[in-house]
Amino acid sequence: MIKEQGLYRNLRIISPSHTPGKSYVDGIERIMASSNNYLGLAGDKRLTEEAVKIMKEYGVGSTGSRLTTGNTTFHEKLEKRIAEFKKDEAALIFSSGYLANIGVMSSLPGEGDVIISDQLNHASIIDGCRLSKAKTSIYRHINMEDLKEKLIHSQHYNRRFIVTDGVFSMDGNIAPLREIKALADIYNAYVIVDDAHATGILGENSRGTGEHFDVSVDVTIGTFSKSIGTEGGFVTGARSLIDYLRNRARSFIFQTALPPSIMASTLKAIDIIEYSPQLRVHMQQLIRIIRNELLDYGFEVRGEHTPIIPVVIGSSEKAMNFSEKLEMNGVFAPAIRPPSVPNGESRIRMTIMATHTEQDIQQICKAFYKVGKQLEVI
Repeated sequence: MIKEQGLYRNLRIISPSHTPGKSYVDGIERIMASSNNYLGLAGDKRLTEEAVKIMKEYGVGSTGSRLTTGNTTFHEKLEKRIAEFKKDEAALIFSSGYLANIGVMSSLPGEGDVIISDQLNHASIIDGCRLSKAKTSIYRHINMEDLKEKLIHSQHYNRRFIVTDGVFSMDGNIAPLREIKALADIYNAYVIVDDAHATGILGENSRGTGEHFDVSVDVTIGTFSKSIGTEGGFVTGARSLIDYLRNRARSFIFQTALPPSIMASTLKAIDIIEYSPQLRVHMQQLIRIIRNELLDYGFEVRGEHTPIIPVVIGSSEKAMNFSEKLEMNGVFAPAIRPPSVPNGESRIRMTIMATHTEQDIQQICKAFYKVGKQLEVI
């Protein structure tokens, strides 16, 4: 049934290339145009050297949860550092961004509360809401009138929590956080933002959606596995919130801690992001070039000026065919199909990295133009 619907998935083997911006896909070098490694830090020698140094001292594993044997000085340092970076009181590290969302959404809102969630929020938010004892209400994607209506009709609940992605992973657009916060203030609601795809990308100092709009929220959730280039998730907010999650979030309490080598390399990455803005500036220049080219060709390009550039193709079969032909032209950018996106909106979810060159961007554009013409997409 899945194969007949064009929704069957398989795994590709990705290996590193010595050429920045490229990877080996099943043994063949391609331009990597689908990675979440937006700033190219996952392969940065400064991070790997830091990780190796700490690994030689501490070993490869953490040996237990943070509350038993897995907590080290590097976990403590990183929590302090990410809180400072996000301009919050305190932080808590989870073993992944998925677990961070599960932990917050399943333990913070409780019985008698309501979670008001954007229609296109990430699966980890959705799963966290399903585990919560609170009721969940869905508002239409970034539709502030619908959010307002949901808030008006939820005043009988004990507490109201608005939850949204900062940057939406499949559409590349940015949540209107200033308007969301204004509505939250009027209707006495808390705001939770998943900043996975915005941390390191948005804001004058790369701090994310809050800095981009100059807005403070109650809870910020994020991940180290996107622009930061390592692994793990985090939550920042008031010290009382972090104390609560440390004692109540099951995906923190019962999860093996990340190894200290990952914590050390993450500390290095945050320093690079904060003090080396040229990586982000170069990436933004490339984003402008490729978006303008694809729009000029006549493609349906969604999103805003983030590294996520969705190019809508249509049916699952056509998107798969488009992706395969792109790969034949040296560009690896897999098709995104339902249930990740709605029926009829299968797409190439292209992403740009700071390690791409202008030559890479031109090759990607030529490949898109050639395949678009072949398949009569443009």
